[in-house]
Amino acid sequence: MLPLLKFADEKRVEISTDEAVEALAARLGLTDEDLKELLPSGLQRTFVNRVGWASTYMKKACLLEPTRRGYYRITARGRELLQKTPASIDVKLLQQYPEFLEFQQLKGTRSGAKTDSAGESKDTSTATPSEELEAAYENLRDELVDELLAKLKKATPSFFERIVVDLLVKMGYGGSRADAGKAIGKSGDGGIDGIIKEDKLGLDVVYVQAKRWDNNPVGRPDVMQFAGALQAQKATKGIFITTSRFTEDARSYVSQIGSKIVLIDGNRLSNLMVEHDVGVSTVSLYPLKKIDTDYFDEGV
Repeated sequence: MLPLLKFADEKRVEISTDEAVEALAARLGLTDEDLKELLPSGLQRTFVNRVGWASTYMKKACLLEPTRRGYYRITARGRELLQKTPASIDVKLLQQYPEFLEFQQLKGTRSGAKTDSAGESKDTSTATPSEELEAAYENLRDELVDELLAKLKKATPSFFERIVVDLLVKMGYGGSRADAGKAIGKSGDGGIDGIIKEDKLGLDVVYVQAKRWDNNPVGRPDVMQFAGALQAQKATKGIFITTSRFTEDARSYVSQIGSKIVLIDGNRLSNLMVEHDVGVSTVSLYPLKKIDTDYFDEGV
């Protein structure tokens, strides 16, 4: 927030968030990789989000004031604060202003944020509300993945076979579930061995093996045996799925051979199931909305 307020003070005229992002990125020495970093949702760049919220917070404290859509400028209060040469500007500093405190109290009431005896927010996080929301979502998803993996490890071989078929079909393999069910299902060693269409037309096939193991990792010998099976079938593509994990030696081997083998460990398998709604259901939706600027554009 401090670099943004200083930039607004230097310009004196109105500035836009785009201008601020470009100027602050240079002043803070951010790299192209830094600027490409996305929020967990992948919908917005992290730095753009932070600059946007920095301006919002300082508008609530009346350090900045909006001039027109997407533009704002520093206020007399903002210049007065800079004259005190603060080391930084954070939420605690902004709470000296009644307008911001009112905003914080309203925000805290809605979000359940804790306050102290003076009614001030005890939240000292530097994350933006968008980042906090997405971090909470990621935590819930991680818990779901862990719970899902525990259930996969306890599934019977036949039910695990069904899970793999359902997932591959949801991902676009095998055509219909009936086609996939016929292609996969040659149970042998407690896992699954078979072939499945790579696409609905069956232009190519993929060899599949799955091992429902608890904690024992899948090592290089198992992957080598799978690669040999591919060669015997004159196949070039394979998917090796396990509820456990693969050793580094096994992953290194796959990267060195000519056949294209994708290794899917328990964590990735669970994430794919969540992503493609296999074995999980949606319990709540929280739509995020923003101002429709076109609606308020009187010139249209």
